[in-house]
Amino acid sequence: MNTQKSTVVDVTARSTEKPLLSVRNLKVWYELKRFGFLHAGYVKAVDNVSFDLPRGEAIAVVGESGCGKSSLMKAILGLVHPHDGEILFEGKNIWEGGREAMRAYRMQVGYVQQDPYGALPPFMTIKRILEEPLILAGVKDKKKRLERIIRSLEEVKVSPPEDFLNKYPHMLSGGQQQRVVIARALIRDPKMLIADEPVSMLDASVRVEILKLLDEVQKERNLSVIYITHDLSTVRYFSERIFVMYAGKLIEKASTHEILHNPKHPYTLALLNAISDPLAENATKLRDIPPGEPPSLVSPPPGCRFHPRCEKAIKGLCEVKEPRHVQVGERHTVACWLYDEERE
Repeated sequence: MNTQKSTVVDVTARSTEKPLLSVRNLKVWYELKRFGFLHAGYVKAVDNVSFDLPRGEAIAVVGESGCGKSSLMKAILGLVHPHDGEILFEGKNIWEGGREAMRAYRMQVGYVQQDPYGALPPFMTIKRILEEPLILAGVKDKKKRLERIIRSLEEVKVSPPEDFLNKYPHMLSGGQQQRVVIARALIRDPKMLIADEPVSMLDASVRVEILKLLDEVQKERNLSVIYITHDLSTVRYFSERIFVMYAGKLIEKASTHEILHNPKHPYTLALLNAISDPLAENATKLRDIPPGEPPSLVSPPPGCRFHPRCEKAIKGLCEVKEPRHVQVGERHTVACWLYDEERE
């Protein structure tokens, strides 16, 4: 593995201070084997991704299914070892220092799962579910554990908390279950929170409530948050910057307002066009959505990975040479030859 330090600078980050999290030239490749032992290539789920996450900032990573969002998340959580690159938390590589260092890192990271019912053990009470991470963290005093459980439930607006302590997950609504999942993620006072599609399994009426709750908690605690989603319609409620991901690559990074009102990459435009319109008079209007499917991550196309589906592709360039990230505005970069003034 390449251990050379990278000098990548994330010009879209709002702070010049040392970031809480730095991802440098990250590659998450899954090896394919034939007959159980013969090497047959790699699935390049995350391919040379870099960004910084300052303290107290919420970012959203968006893209369609199969773009690499989940693999990026798993690598940051320390669940899969990267093929190459670095993940630095407070300046330290999370994979250096052995098991104890990784355990200490995970204590500082909260994780909100997509499916609340699947994330909560059905045979454990809410009290026991929230007590377990405190026990693992070494909180031995039962009274202190109960106080923190009550405080966490109050923070996520599960009230009165005493009425829920002895209930089981199946006795709660989907929204209440997700609030318990959030309480569990926050109960050890983490510095960073990773939310994986936290509202996709909930009713539409509950989604905004949960996103606003996460937004309130993030601001009150000054948490750094990575929000993983495929739905651009929800990011306005809960992110300062948006990273657009396609076929294992980050292709556009900008503030939420910039992405929603001034998108540059043709794929970002396609994602925005795919947002459903609630107005009946617009239901029959055809939108400019590119044809085709995302490329194979085993053998991705050369050059820009979006070029087979892009109507604006520059012949002789986009299909041959991979675009670099160029700055197109304040805190706005895009990997697209259409905006590179130094293209050949």
